[in-house]
Amino acid sequence: MPDTCTSIINLSYPDGSAGSSSKPERFDKVQDYNELKKYYVRNRMLFTDRTFPPDNVSLGDVDGLSPSQEAQVRWCRPKEIMEILNIKGDPVFRSCCESRFDFGQGFIGNCWFLAAISSLTLNKRLTMQVVPEQSFDDYAGIFHFRFWRFGKWVDVVIDDYLPIFRNDFLSVNAKKTNEFWVPLMEKAYAKVCGSYADMNAGYTSESCKDMSGGLSLNFPLQQVHDDDHDAELWSSLSYGSRCRSLMCCGTPSADGGRVVNSQKNDGLINAHAYSVTKVSEVYHRGSKVKLVRVLNPWGRQEWNGNWSDNSPLWNEVSSKDRLKCEKDENGEFWMELEDFCHNFNCLTICCENPNFMDGDLGCQWQVMIHEGNWSSAGGSLSDYSFHTNPQFRAMIDIRNEEEDVDMNCFVSLMQKPSERNRKKARYFPIGIYVFKV
Repeated sequence: MPDTCTSIINLSYPDGSAGSSSKPERFDKVQDYNELKKYYVRNRMLFTDRTFPPDNVSLGDVDGLSPSQEAQVRWCRPKEIMEILNIKGDPVFRSCCESRFDFGQGFIGNCWFLAAISSLTLNKRLTMQVVPEQSFDDYAGIFHFRFWRFGKWVDVVIDDYLPIFRNDFLSVNAKKTNEFWVPLMEKAYAKVCGSYADMNAGYTSESCKDMSGGLSLNFPLQQVHDDDHDAELWSSLSYGSRCRSLMCCGTPSADGGRVVNSQKNDGLINAHAYSVTKVSEVYHRGSKVKLVRVLNPWGRQEWNGNWSDNSPLWNEVSSKDRLKCEKDENGEFWMELEDFCHNFNCLTICCENPNFMDGDLGCQWQVMIHEGNWSSAGGSLSDYSFHTNPQFRAMIDIRNEEEDVDMNCFVSLMQKPSERNRKKARYFPIGIYVFKV
């Protein structure tokens, strides 16, 4: 079954232990969601988060906003926001179930985060882990979300004050205008990052890992295509889709990195993150064509080349295949694998275990996590002090001698910043060398 992959990360935190998916640690040690919710409901009060208050400190210095514009930002609760937007009725957390079409990107440059949310909604079990069941019943102005941070799941508590600019959402906007799960989730992740401004620019591998606790593999698409590895790439995409992996991609910047988020003639956006929502094959003139479905987190603005919504190529396939093309201006579109590799420079596949590499969904994995630090490093392989780097040994057994390639070892390295604010964090060059002993 597609959703039966075993999370190897959580094997190191048995169910019920602190940091496991069923018992996440508190992100702020003094904030217990259940206790706070009961207290504020009982006393008929609305919660205000003093650790991430509704002010300019939590907003941060947002790129593109002048100081005078920042002063115009208001913080409002959902009911007041609906009144500002002239929306009737009551706010809801989610109207039905989470969908990748629920939202569109706002003023904050966090497409790398929103693309991961789009992918997350395709894995319902994992979505329920990150977005716990909540509602505006017994309303107390308090909500919570869960993210995986450096080996452990953490529970992030927030109030529901959201930034409003010129009578509209400053950041992510809900297309179902009375639904608030995405703007609230964005606020929770802004708290994790340090501020809304600290979410500006990033890698989808980072946000995908924080939403899954999984293992990421990055593909340099142009190099993969140039090396004639399209078949291996297609297998990884297909396996990733079957495993309900979080899959995202990104376009390169234009003009040597100086032009960001400008629109190209083909409809794609430079230096922008997208999510991969499906792969499929269609028969066209007697041949199989490999197609990748991609979603722009803006919720609009699509590719206009071959196999796009209005491409005449869809008129040359069977009526069954033609149903795959939904001609909606929702930011989602199809493109051929070769065009995908030419126009996107990177692909990230992140899954709770590495089964997406070979499609063996029944394979059971074990995990070893080593945590530590060092005051000085031995440098790269060419340095005389290389041997002083931290070293670990692992015994790799051949599990199935009938397999030509037994891909049974996956190594991942993370660096934990000392600074909470994401933009202020200092990172050092790190890497892994693997030797056969």
